[in-house]
Amino acid sequence: MARAHARGEDEPWTRALFVDEIVTLQRQRQEQVTGSGDVQVFDRSPVCTHALALYSGRPVSWLLADELERIASEGIYERQVFFVRNLGFCEPTAARRISFQESLRFERIHEDSYRAFGYELIDVPADELDRRIAAVSAAISQLAS
Repeated sequence: MARAHARGEDEPWTRALFVDEIVTLQRQRQEQVTGSGDVQVFDRSPVCTHALALYSGRPVSWLLADELERIASEGIYERQVFFVRNLGFCEPTAARRISFQESLRFERIHEDSYRAFGYELIDVPADELDRRIAAVSAAISQLAS
């Protein structure tokens, strides 16, 4: 979104290839850090992109389907994922132009997508930022031991 906005494109999500562009960028980012040996936390994954496709009424493209198969067969991501819950509001931005009610629907689609692909959700409930960070850090430490 940021790249498209920087190019002066106001609504990049309306392009037919938008989902595939996201999948390509996610794979590039994932491959850049593979093998570093450190814990890596990704803000988004192809499962999020699957949720985006469903939410926006777009078909799951062959590129997205292939990437979902690749991350599953190669075990790219841990089976436990952090699921950060909404804070009780949705502040519009240039990239986020949905209402709070729509954000709740999108959250549910995300949750359903992760569960459908066999991921275990580690719930990060609404709370102050420092408490969310502490909860995620504690969970990472526990998973690593």
